[in-house]
Amino acid sequence: MKRWLGKAETTLGNHSDRINAINIFPVADGDTGTNLYLTVRAAAAALVNGAGGEPANDVGAVLGAAGQAAMEQARGNSGTLFAVFLCAAAEPLVGHTRLSAPLLASALNRAQIRAWSALSEPVPGTMLSVLEAAARAAGECDSAHNGDDSNQALGLALDAAVNAALEAVVRTEDQLAPLHAARVVDAGGVGMLLILDCLRSAVLGEELQDELLDGLHGYDVQDPHIHAGMPNDDGVEVMCTISLPPLAAATLRQRLDELGDSVIMSQLGNRSGHGESVSARDGDDDDDAPETSYRWRVHVHVPEAEPAVALIRSLGDPTDITISQLSMPRDPGIPVVQNAHES
Repeated sequence: MKRWLGKAETTLGNHSDRINAINIFPVADGDTGTNLYLTVRAAAAALVNGAGGEPANDVGAVLGAAGQAAMEQARGNSGTLFAVFLCAAAEPLVGHTRLSAPLLASALNRAQIRAWSALSEPVPGTMLSVLEAAARAAGECDSAHNGDDSNQALGLALDAAVNAALEAVVRTEDQLAPLHAARVVDAGGVGMLLILDCLRSAVLGEELQDELLDGLHGYDVQDPHIHAGMPNDDGVEVMCTISLPPLAAATLRQRLDELGDSVIMSQLGNRSGHGESVSARDGDDDDDAPETSYRWRVHVHVPEAEPAVALIRSLGDPTDITISQLSMPRDPGIPVVQNAHES
């Protein structure tokens, strides 16, 4: 897991500029590569620093700690979905000391389901489709080998997942009208493909497949920054963490859907320890049992920040609120990263 996330950090650092260059969906803000890099960096740093004191021989516990760190520091749509992917993938792996083909298939399937459900309006032709294709391929490979948990079967399942992810990335160009018009593939999908190939590389002890991205439209070094020629997107991105009972969380999601788009809500860990109930807020009978609150990571694109922030504050006490303009990348010029946390 440490090798995987270290490789992913280095690889996304080296590819962030080209991923940014083709980032035109859902908004042409040219920061998908940067957001993925920074979120993966947070996950990798958590393992290097021993976050959470998780047992080193429990694959799921270690990956879960990395996922929680990624979720706390997630950036943008792509970073948030990557954090959801990590947290969900960790769940079937808890209690296991090694990865196997059946566990990989289960982890990828759990991750793609959770990622699709985290978005209020999930769209095919994005990193969601890439995740789904990888999970399906790993599952089919595992079934074909009757649940073989050998290292050889794991290698075959990883190869199948990466190959299916590549095919899904190629298909994104024809699944979304903006991508088809610009003749580029989805930026988030490319990032997820690289992350999956880093997993394959770390597990099998093989080099990354340098030719993996050859021929992807818009990804050649000489290609222009497609996003730079797109009209600026009005509005802002609002992100925060908040503790809410499930009913209040559902209410927040519904009302954020009315205010904006690209709504992502995902649970952070287990219960938050706060027991204030929605019924108490609404003045219902005091003898109603309080609902358990959970911590949620919230992401939304809205025309103006104030109504969204006011809505969030009306339901709870948010922390880590960030408001970013959609018309400009937040971290331009991410440098090339060499051998970060490779050991």
